[in-house]
Amino acid sequence: MIPEDLDLAALSRDLHRALGPGEPVGYLRGKAKMRDALVDLHGFSQLEAESVVDTLELQGYLHFLGDPRAPSEAESRWDFRTG
Repeated sequence: MIPEDLDLAALSRDLHRALGPGEPVGYLRGKAKMRDALVDLHGFSQLEAESVVDTLELQGYLHFLGDPRAPSEAESRWDFRTG
């Protein structure tokens, strides 16, 4: 897998479709669900999928709507940019 060759918008759409509306919830649980979905959907290794999720977040395709450091916002959800 070469990250530069990935279509990040398409991966974000795939995750959004696979996880359904309102999902995933929670910062770490959400990242784990997205990682697992990429493994299932695209055959990435766990390490590759983790890297892809991090890249999607850094490039703005995934955005956690809460503050992952704040316990009161631990149940916030993720937003997907699909275009």
